[in-house]
Amino acid sequence: MDHPGEQAAAEPIRLLAIRDTPLSLDEVFKAVGDDAAGGTALFVGTVRDHDGGADVDELGYSSHPSAEAELRRVAEKVVAEFPVRALAAVHRVGDLSVGDLAVVVAVSCPHRAEAFAACRKLIDDLKHEVPIWKHQRFSDGQEEWVGA
Repeated sequence: MDHPGEQAAAEPIRLLAIRDTPLSLDEVFKAVGDDAAGGTALFVGTVRDHDGGADVDELGYSSHPSAEAELRRVAEKVVAEFPVRALAAVHRVGDLSVGDLAVVVAVSCPHRAEAFAACRKLIDDLKHEVPIWKHQRFSDGQEEWVGA
């Protein structure tokens, strides 16, 4: 039972999505707002102009139909391991250009150290466990699938 005057925490997983439209930092940051959180960590992954010494012109992300369910499983593991007040994660699919946002994740916790640790686990596990693949096209005409 809650202490008198204490609100029960809302569902900590506030936003999970895999979408083919541009991502919003504001949307993710607002999703993890929580009055009981003293620390919020946010990670943004962008399309860079090179990889492995080759110039990247553009890339595309594709996902397996199970990707959103796997994203939820990853988020639930983070919530179980850390004192998460709120969590959000969105990943882009489709064709992206250099500088586009590919993934945005955020976690708010009572303190900054746990927010950093939870956000790191969230993005690391997302990259390793959620079936999303990157197809890079290089300026020299070469192509490469990453994570497939």
